[in-house]
Amino acid sequence: MPASLNWVGAGLLLLVAELVVPGVYLMWVGLAAVGTGGAAALGLPGFGPQVSCFTLLSALSIAIALRLRRPPVRQINTPESGLVGRTVHALAFEGREGRVRLGDSDWPAQLPRGTAPPVPEARLRVVGVKGVVLMVQPADP
Repeated sequence: MPASLNWVGAGLLLLVAELVVPGVYLMWVGLAAVGTGGAAALGLPGFGPQVSCFTLLSALSIAIALRLRRPPVRQINTPESGLVGRTVHALAFEGREGRVRLGDSDWPAQLPRGTAPPVPEARLRVVGVKGVVLMVQPADP
């Protein structure tokens, strides 16, 4: 039996095992084995080079899988992570600076340039955080 068929058979066996065993690890090794079988069918001579090809394909496929599965980096426990987008109520403003109520707490706030000071109890939306100062703008009605 040609070595290429052994690699392809082992790869297909691993792919079938992936269907039975949860997790996606066996799929990548199985694809590497099928790829090695293809390389052996195209004339990759000897067992040593085939094992090297399998090792390289396994590492490459697992690296790609890890890159694909990695969730995007989210900032955890930063002021922006839980405050931006929330609705607050204006308490008192003098010019661009004032105080707002968020939940049961009062926060210092700042409006963008050119925005008129809101009336008390006006709804505002948090668009950013600088230290402990909430950057707010009028909320859409």
